[in-house]
Amino acid sequence: MNNTKIATILYILGILIGALFLKVWGAETSFIKTISIFVWTIIFLISLFYADKNEKK
Repeated sequence: MNNTKIATILYILGILIGALFLKVWGAETSFIKTISIFVWTIIFLISLFYADKNEKK
């Protein structure tokens, strides 16, 4: 399994954990919860960039 697929699976699991256990998409969402999902997405995009960069070598 290549690094891109692993990163994508980890991202989806993180979003699901945030949705189910942290109630990120609930009616009363705090600023911290919103920023945490935003940071999680940024980390995902950075990992995709480096996985693609290392895959091309």
